[in-house]
This record gives sequence, C-alpha cells and structure tokens, in this order.
Amino acid sequence: MISWKNLDTLDSYKKLEELGAKVDLAKAMDGESGAERVAKYCVPMAAGMAYNFAAKAVDDEVLAVLADLAGEAQLTDKYAALYNGEVINTGEKRLVLHQLCRGQLGEDVMADGVNKREFYVSQQKKAAEFANKVHSGEITNAAGEKFTTVVQIGIGGSDLGPRAMYLALENWARQNGTLRMEARFISNVDPDDAAAVLKTIDIPHSLFIVVSKSGTTLETLTNESFVRNALKEAGVDPAKHMLAVTSETSPLASSTDYLAAFFMDDYIGGRYSSSSCVGGAVLSLAFGPEVFARFLDGAAEADRLAKETDIMKNPAMLDALIGVYERNVLGYEATAVLPYSQALSRFPAHLQQLDMESNGKSVNRFGEPVSYVTGPIIFGEPGTNGQHSFYQLLHQGTNIIPLQFVGFRSNQAGMDVDIQGSTSQQKLCANVVAQIMAFACGKKDENPNKNFEGGRPSSIIIGEQLTPEALGALLAHFENKVMFQGFIWNLNSFDQEGVQLGKVLAKRVLAHETDGALRALSDLLGI
Repeated sequence: MISWKNLDTLDSYKKLEELGAKVDLAKAMDGESGAERVAKYCVPMAAGMAYNFAAKAVDDEVLAVLADLAGEAQLTDKYAALYNGEVINTGEKRLVLHQLCRGQLGEDVMADGVNKREFYVSQQKKAAEFANKVHSGEITNAAGEKFTTVVQIGIGGSDLGPRAMYLALENWARQNGTLRMEARFISNVDPDDAAAVLKTIDIPHSLFIVVSKSGTTLETLTNESFVRNALKEAGVDPAKHMLAVTSETSPLASSTDYLAAFFMDDYIGGRYSSSSCVGGAVLSLAFGPEVFARFLDGAAEADRLAKETDIMKNPAMLDALIGVYERNVLGYEATAVLPYSQALSRFPAHLQQLDMESNGKSVNRFGEPVSYVTGPIIFGEPGTNGQHSFYQLLHQGTNIIPLQFVGFRSNQAGMDVDIQGSTSQQKLCANVVAQIMAFACGKKDENPNKNFEGGRPSSIIIGEQLTPEALGALLAHFENKVMFQGFIWNLNSFDQEGVQLGKVLAKRVLAHETDGALRALSDLLGI
C-alpha cells in the first residue's frame, strides 16, 4: 500500500544527512580514478543516449542510500499508481495521464466513460490525417493554394514545450527532407510579439492553431483576436485559416470559427502537454505525422525505463535522487541546464516551467507546510554561448550550482568545416569536455583571481545525434525526473496555483476595480 510521507520522516533520508558531503570531487575526477568513474558511473538511456554522472559528488555508499530512499519513498509504486489512473493531482482531484499519449504502461485507464489511451490516440490520428491533407493539397486556402506556414497561438505549456520541440528538430528536418511547413509561435500578450510574427509571414498561406484547454485564457484569446483582425485585413476568412486545440467542453470545441478542433483534457497539464495534440498538431503539420510518431516512440521508451526498480537502470530516477541529495543535503539552490546543441536553444526555458511550476511548492500534497527545501531554480543557455556569459559565476562565484550538460557526437545539419585541425563539431564537444573537468577539478593559482576551487558537480546526457527519438527521450527523461522528485518531496507536482493570483488581479485592473497601491501602479502604466 502506498503511503505519502514527508522527506524528513524517512529513515533513508536521515542516513543521507548523516553521510553529508563525503566525496572530494576534484580528487575523484583526477587522473586514472577519474577515468574509472567515467566508465563506471554511466547509465543507458532511451534512444541510444547515456546519462553520465561521473562528475557528481557521489560514490557507491551515497548511491546505496539513494537506492534505499527510492524504495522507502515507494517511487516505483507511485509511478505505477500515476500511469494506472489514480488521482495523483490531489490539489485539483485529477488523474495525471500525459504518459498515455505515447504508450500504454499499465492497466487500461477509464475516465469520463472512455478509454483514455484510445481517446488520446484518436486525437493524434485526427491531427495526423488533417496534416496529411494539408500537405497533399486536399485542404488549401480559399485560392486553392497550399498552406506554407503554421503559427501556434498559446502561452505557458501551450508555447514553451512545442516551440522548444520545433526548434530542436527544424534543422534535422531540413537536412532529412521532412520540413513540410515552417512554424512560428505567438505567446506574449505584448502586441509586438504577434506583430513581429504577422509581419514576417505570408498570411493568406498560413494556418493558425489556437491552443487553450479552457478556451478562456486571456493572453491567448487576445492574440487570437489580433490574428483574426490581420486575416480580415488580408481579405481572407479567418474560419478557413484557424484551428483549435482545446477541451471538448470549452467554447472553442464546437465553434464554426475553426477549420478543425483537436481535443485534450484536464488530465494533461500544460507543461506536460508536448506529446498531446498541443505539440502534435503543430509538429505534425511542420514535420509530418511520421516524425511526430518517432518523437513519441522515444518518449515511450524513456517512460518504460522509468518503471525499473534498480536505480542504475533507471536514469530519470537516478537523476532525481542525485538532485535531491544536492538540494537537501549539500544545500545547492539552483541547477543550470547547458545543452551543447543550438537546436536545444529553448529547451532550458521549457525545463524552467516544467521544473519550477511543478515543484516550486512550500506545502505538501495535503496542504501542510514542509520543513525542507524543495524545487531548485532552473536556468540555462546553449553552449558555447553560455561560456561567454554566466559561466564566470559558475566557475568562481560564491554559490555552487550543479550543472546538467547535454551533448551529441554529430550535428544535425550535415555541414561542417575543418579549421586548424578540427571541425566545428569537434570544437563544440571539446568545450563541453573541458568544462566538465574545469568545473570538477579547478586549477590552483597563487593569483586569487586565477584560482579555481573546483568541486563543482555536473552530469552529462550524451547522444549520437538529436533525432526525433532522442528528443522525445530527452523530454520524457526530465518529465519523469521532476515527477520522481515531487514524489520524494511529497509534493503535488501537477497543479500550479502560483500562477493564478496574478491572473485574478490583472482582471481586476482591466475592470478598473482597484484601490490603494494596485490603483496607483495601474495609473503609472496608463491603464
């Protein structure tokens, strides 16, 4: 039977605290001992990737206690409860079913009178059939011409994940001849965002996807009106250019204002929705349904690995446990996500939402305050750009910040050049290797300005190339890592009450129902 307990009540956590900081990382990574760690502390991931944590300040003793913690916290059982359809989102009394978009992990899940796996697959098929008709020219604009661009209108999880996934595969699709339509994204209610997109696309040859589960999201509906106005000014019927991704009960679902509608439900949170039609519609239109299916396959493989009870065969669980050790025992407050791949330029932004919206909580799943720290601050940029930006603080600042590198042996574009004896890709990979060692081992120097203490932990996810399967596996790895950490901290990782208060106050401002400082601030901005 599952029991939900706070982290600080678990015996294994008390043992972990007693161990404290026991690994001298600079010493551990130096010389042949470091080479042995690189070979030993490497766990296979889905899609042929690997999670290497040699440069983390752990050893076999710490890993053994982390394995005990995984068992005592019942991580495998709680994951099974989630994918078998128990009410895991206690705050909103909802199931959590995003994994069902990419595979059947356990029992059939029946909810709302339907088999939810079959429901999600039916919507994916609907989106795939629509995309194929657009690509073949069966569905065209009013002039009988093919659509060339798709624009997603959404915010939060309706934008960050799908945008990051599109950018991650855009170059790969160009190289492999599968770029069917270019995609653009409008999210910010700032009119400059929508205007910038509309001024750079061919509006009569564009499809627009409005993504809002409730059909009432203020920013999204405002941007939709902005776009509808632009379509009318271009002399085209908006209803022939607009699609909806929404719930079956929203005002958008049966509206004649849309060419087609694809459905999601309350059991898939926005930040977990990239593998639903929220990502599926735009990615299928952009790259073709076959590419989106490959993306789902990679995610499904990672989900299956997350069922493993042995943490050395379960990279997401291992990553989560090491993160808890760093956060709660070693006291590190943040994590930097550093993909050495320009294609993953927006992936850290997606992980910011995924992690910080899920585990940025100070009460447990029963609404009781917790007496330990929870989710870390997440930030990041692609390498090597970040090296010339915030790495100074990472190397020599007063805060030790764990680092999550991602790297690939091959680029996507199939273009490179040999300069001074090495290719651009080799230079990129050389930089990430150098950074891992520099952070771990540092460099002693009599000049304090040039002295590097080292002892700065990192891990790296390594793959051959960023393919659709690798991207899906990468996404699911982090989704499952965040889930496991929420279980360990006894949090509800699937609601986001923290985003609601600002929405309520903004509506008061727009209705001019303000007083005090709220009215004064509104006056300052001319509202």
